Amino acid sequence: MNELQFEALLPFMVLAAASMAVILLIAFRMSHTVIQVAAFLMACLVILAMWYVKDTLPQKVLPLLVVDGFGALFTGMIIFSMMAVGLFSYVYFEEREENPKEYYILLFLATLGAAILTISVHFISFFIGLEVLSVSLYALIAYLRNRNHAVESGMKYLVLAAVSSAFLLFGMALIYMETGSMEFTVIAQSIGASASSVLFMMGFGIMLVAIGFKLALAPFHLWAADVYQGAPAPVTAFIATVSKIGVFAVLLRFAQSVNLQQYPLMMNTFSVIAIASMIVGNLLALRQQNIKRLMGYSSIAHFGYLLVAFLPGNAAGVEAAAFYLVAYSITLLAVFGVISVLSTRMKDAEDLAMYKGLLYKRPVLSTVLIISFLSLAGIPLTAGFIAKFFVLASGVHRGLWPPVIVLVITSVIGLYYYLRVISTLFAAAPSTGSVPKTLHPFFYIATHATLIIMVIILCWLGIFPGNAVEGIRAFLLIR
Repeated sequence: MNELQFEALLPFMVLAAASMAVILLIAFRMSHTVIQVAAFLMACLVILAMWYVKDTLPQKVLPLLVVDGFGALFTGMIIFSMMAVGLFSYVYFEEREENPKEYYILLFLATLGAAILTISVHFISFFIGLEVLSVSLYALIAYLRNRNHAVESGMKYLVLAAVSSAFLLFGMALIYMETGSMEFTVIAQSIGASASSVLFMMGFGIMLVAIGFKLALAPFHLWAADVYQGAPAPVTAFIATVSKIGVFAVLLRFAQSVNLQQYPLMMNTFSVIAIASMIVGNLLALRQQNIKRLMGYSSIAHFGYLLVAFLPGNAAGVEAAAFYLVAYSITLLAVFGVISVLSTRMKDAEDLAMYKGLLYKRPVLSTVLIISFLSLAGIPLTAGFIAKFFVLASGVHRGLWPPVIVLVITSVIGLYYYLRVISTLFAAAPSTGSVPKTLHPFFYIATHATLIIMVIILCWLGIFPGNAVEGIRAFLLIR
């Protein structure tokens, strides 16, 4: 490994070192506040390290990794999402009796696993990154083991993730049997332009079970609502953003490397999965009275939308997918940030009835929720509208009419449950019985400022998306 390759891996080494630094802080019996501030500063160091090495990219650390603009873009999304989750975690855990210090070790390790996925070009690094992410998530989901059905949710995720890992390994073995390599580019060279590689299609089809599980795509979605409900609110935000960004990034890179679009059977399979996810996610969300379960089913639908941008396999589709992930991640973080702030010591703010009349008691948080749900619904002047427009444009350009039509119809269905949440905030009877949290003034201001900045970004991206699109395009050209 030469000096430039070493520098390219610096952000990921800082991320790994951050978890060890948290362990040392715990050993010296530092307080929750000290650990939280240190974790935030170390996350900032990762961002600075990525900025420092950006001019040296792309760098190949073969055969496992390639640090390029694609990886830097998705890693940046992951780190910013993790920083927001870390801030909301402090607010969420501060008044609870469980010791939250070890939580930040798991948070950094899970983030490292997701970041490794974004730069993986080999099945070994793909599997290692996915397992580091998954094993950390087992513990994070069940962290509040005495409440919120946490252990049940953790066990469900553990069992299903273990089964999906078995599918993933078996699919990788079939592809290795066919091509004699586990490196993406060598696999592409081995299968060439042939569309009759039966073992390759069987192998990737089996791998698709594991990928579908991680992204909560139908029909591999059965865990999503239960885990979203049982996990602590910041962990649910982490699963919905960081975890899925990493898995989608490696799927996108693999599909581009092997030119997956040359296999009509694979593309038809993805089309069916996209259509099923959009229909199932929206229909199951219609009658939900638990806002965390509603967001779980909503996430199934949104990643069905995202697959419409994945299907074309061209530059426009990748740009649309990246913009959609940016808009969706910011929106989800804003929603779960409000849930974290409103959650009490004994109960998460997950029942829709708890939000009745919230606009009159907490106008700032209610405004954040309103704008966020408008963005999820794809209402104009929000980032969600522009994101769906780009996805639709990429699908229409390639003539993907069935998923495009389903996207439009199911988006209309989704309006019902998003607007139902918004109408609850305006209800006449104000909510009672909840005691506001007594936070340190700095963290109170920081949390509310972060939420306000998020909704400002959502509105800015919805009105002026050009700069963001140009930035995404610039990163994707560094290949």
